[in-house]
Amino acid sequence: MTSSSPPTGILLLAYGTPESLDDIEPYFTHIRGGRPPSPEALANLRERYRLVGGRTPLKDLTFATADRLQARLDAEAPGQYRLFVGMKHWHPFIAETVPQIAAAGIRDVVALVLAPHYSKMSVGGYRAYLDQANAALDQPLQVTFIERWHDHPGFRRLIADRIVAARAELPPDMHNVALVLFSAHSLPERILAWSDPYPAELRESAMGIASLLGLADWRLCYQSAGMSGEPWLGPDILDYLEELHGEGVRAVVSAPFGFVADHLEVLWDIDHEAQEKAAELGIELRRIRMPNADDEFVAVLADIIGAAKKA
Repeated sequence: MTSSSPPTGILLLAYGTPESLDDIEPYFTHIRGGRPPSPEALANLRERYRLVGGRTPLKDLTFATADRLQARLDAEAPGQYRLFVGMKHWHPFIAETVPQIAAAGIRDVVALVLAPHYSKMSVGGYRAYLDQANAALDQPLQVTFIERWHDHPGFRRLIADRIVAARAELPPDMHNVALVLFSAHSLPERILAWSDPYPAELRESAMGIASLLGLADWRLCYQSAGMSGEPWLGPDILDYLEELHGEGVRAVVSAPFGFVADHLEVLWDIDHEAQEKAAELGIELRRIRMPNADDEFVAVLADIIGAAKKA
């Protein structure tokens, strides 16, 4: 790249989160493709956000990640990259960010969803929004879309290290008996009819992390299923904790490795619902610290982007 060449755009894609309780209804409506939620469903979601402080730090963490990634890339390759953030379901929407990239004179973009495992329904949805926004430009961008990165060794090492740290927070007599319970966002069972790779990628990812730790026994479950009335992938973490209790498990390390930041699915579904269920069953539960905008995670993202740029 010459000194006069425009930088490569790096578009970090995240789910989005309402910034106040008043934002929850339009946010929820966007998730539902423009269909307003029922009063009951809206009240339920509002209450969850209220109980975690009215908002989550997801947007702040995403922009902090972008800032730190920009600094790291600038140190490695000055002037060659420019970071942008686009959200799937809230501001700045992907459709808002893509024209800004074009207006900056950037032609080549690497897009990376801050979710490690691929599903047509999840990561594929980000790509659809991006493709739609790009097609609306007078001169569409050249986009390299990174679909999955769950097998990156740095990511697996990061989760493994945080499992070790979480285990150390348990009472000493439980360090060696704590069961590692991996979890990821559930999706409707109909993805199985598409031969969607999501369940297999989750298991492969969990096996790789467990191998680093030499775990003889570990489990994989789902969480945060929607209330759409159709079957969702299971077992759900709350039901599975009951099953583990029946097996005599006394301590669990929760590794929600399908997510990378503190947001509602972590702060409510794990830290409130799963923690309360575990306490009810007499199980000690400790959750791993999420990658958030930590340096180790930023290093992983920089490596993923660098590999995509070379490909």
